[in-house]
Amino acid sequence: MKFITTPAFRLVPDGTRIRFMKGRFIGLMVSAVLSTASIILFFHPGLNLGLDFKGGVVIQVATPSKPDFTKLRSGLDAAHLQGAALQGFGNGKGVLISLESKANANATEQSLTAAEGVVKATIPGANIESTQAIGASVSDTLFQQGLVALGLSFLMILVYIWFRFEWQFAVGAVATLILDVTKTVGFMVITQIPFDLVTIAAILTVIGYSTNDKVVVYDRMRENLRKYKTMPLRELIDLSINETLNRTLGTSSTVFLAALPLALFGGASLSGFAWIMLFGIVVGTSSSIYIAAPILLLLGEHRLRRGPKTNEDPTVAKAQVRGR
Repeated sequence: MKFITTPAFRLVPDGTRIRFMKGRFIGLMVSAVLSTASIILFFHPGLNLGLDFKGGVVIQVATPSKPDFTKLRSGLDAAHLQGAALQGFGNGKGVLISLESKANANATEQSLTAAEGVVKATIPGANIESTQAIGASVSDTLFQQGLVALGLSFLMILVYIWFRFEWQFAVGAVATLILDVTKTVGFMVITQIPFDLVTIAAILTVIGYSTNDKVVVYDRMRENLRKYKTMPLRELIDLSINETLNRTLGTSSTVFLAALPLALFGGASLSGFAWIMLFGIVVGTSSSIYIAAPILLLLGEHRLRRGPKTNEDPTVAKAQVRGR
């Protein structure tokens, strides 16, 4: 009995020899410019803080028909609830009411009660599906805890990669992740995606994905460091990236396609998370090649240990170099 097998689909042909390190200076400069611009945007105009970090009220209302936003806003203004943000959802038969409150928790609860009364008075048959009220003191605590979570994640990644590889790998990975996060912050400022606990979870997910991508490439570099002891580090890094390129692009494409429907159809609660994921996948994949690898080349030239000597075939190493 014969089985017919078909060749596996590959995004990159076998034997690809792209000289990625020729563009290392351009990659580092572009990254530095984008990260600097993102830091400037962080301070001005700044992030669009969500309810979790600035306090306020959010009410999700299901309506029997398309709600009259003008009438609803007039009712909120009459109840001294100015500045409410209204957003439709559910094919136009629902409204999300967001009201920022810089007062204390008691005032926030009063705003919630007043807003619910306005909804029932102005939209007959409306059903309040969920309500959320967060006071200013709680929002400050959540903001501090979110920043601590980001800081701890960087520290744990630094320790893990330093323990698993060498310090040059760890410094390169953490420096790259910091640049990835700054670009993500700039993306959030430009798109005005609310910065809340959900987006912090998205950033942490991006950090985890990007770290995994870099560990895959680093593993191959470490193997090749032991295998090709006479090959210059620049050619060895290019070889390692090319050998893992199919896996890198395949994984990135799969995650990207999985997150795309959430970004397009996930609604207000999931779209921000998904868009950050999509941006982070693109940035994380490119940074593994054009930021993490050049930093490793800069730090590791003539410093990285090649491990114990083995019976290396110098012809193979030279052939690998000539293939470039």
